[in-house]
This record gives sequence, C-alpha cells and structure tokens, in this order.
Amino acid sequence: MNNTHSIATFAGGCFWCTEAVLKRVTGVLSVVPGYTGGHIKNPCYREVCSGRTGHAEAVQITFDPSLVVFEYLLQIFFATHDPTALNRQGHDIGTQYRSGVFYHDETQRNTTLEYIRQLEENHVFSLPIVTEITPFEVFYQAEKEHFNYFDLNTEQPYCQYVIVPKIEKLNRLVGEKRKRGEESNS
Repeated sequence: MNNTHSIATFAGGCFWCTEAVLKRVTGVLSVVPGYTGGHIKNPCYREVCSGRTGHAEAVQITFDPSLVVFEYLLQIFFATHDPTALNRQGHDIGTQYRSGVFYHDETQRNTTLEYIRQLEENHVFSLPIVTEITPFEVFYQAEKEHFNYFDLNTEQPYCQYVIVPKIEKLNRLVGEKRKRGEESNS
C-alpha cells in the first residue's frame, strides 16, 4: 500500500455540500471546508459571503491515491453539483459559489481538462461547462462551525433539501466505493 497522500481542491458552491459528499468516498482521508481563489489574506465567512474577496467556498481533499484516483474524485464532483451554472449553485448566487478545480500540478490540470472534454463530447450536460480550472495558490480553512456541518445538522431544512439529495446521488453513482458504515442520513 502506498503511504503517500495527495491533495485536491474543489469549489462546487456551498462547501457544506461538497464536504458532505466527498468525505463519504473510500480513499478520502479528510475534507476541509474553506476559501480559495481570492485576493485578501485570511478571509472570514462573512467577508467571503459578501462576494467582495474573490474567494470561492471550497474544500481541500486529502486522499490516498492507492485507494481512489483523482479522476474518480472529479467524476463525483461533476456529478454532484452543476458545473454549467456560472457563479451559482441552486439558490446560492455569487462568485463565491462558482464551480472550480484548483489544480495542484500539471497532471491534475490535464486530467481535469480531459475529463471536461469527455463530458462535453458526450453531451452529459445540456449547457456548456463553466467550471474554472485555476492553479492552486492558497487555501484558508473555514471557521470550525463549518466543519462536518451536514453531519452535525442533518435535521436542518437546508441539509434535508439540498445536501441529502446529493448524498443520495452519490449512493446511486458509487455505492460500492462508499466508506463502510456511511449512510445517507435520509
């Protein structure tokens, strides 16, 4: 077994959703909510939500590439958010909710470009993909109250109506790759 870990950084709208989905995948060791792609240091949630910092709500994923490959994480990411919505996911509107892959090396960049090319060639989405593909620069962890948000707040309406359907979609897509013992909480 390979003891090295890899990092991926994705922005798929609300980081509560992206964290809840990706942390349930076998081979994912941690998913940290935070902010990336902006122009100020150490932004807080309120600043990012204003849309003035340029940051996207994002997650930083630490994964074991001997158990899950980057392309598989891309498949889950693209299947569980709308990569055709510019600066929007559902009712969340603004650049902070944009779709983005912040690549850590040229392999991630090329894999992402090729995967998007395949999605477009196969007409998986009816609209063009607008996911930004940007070199990773810096990631700022979100405040602690945003960590494990779904698991700690499963009964909240936002969690029930927005996050549960994404986890259910994950179950349909990749049930066999789910971490043992994880349930959809639905």
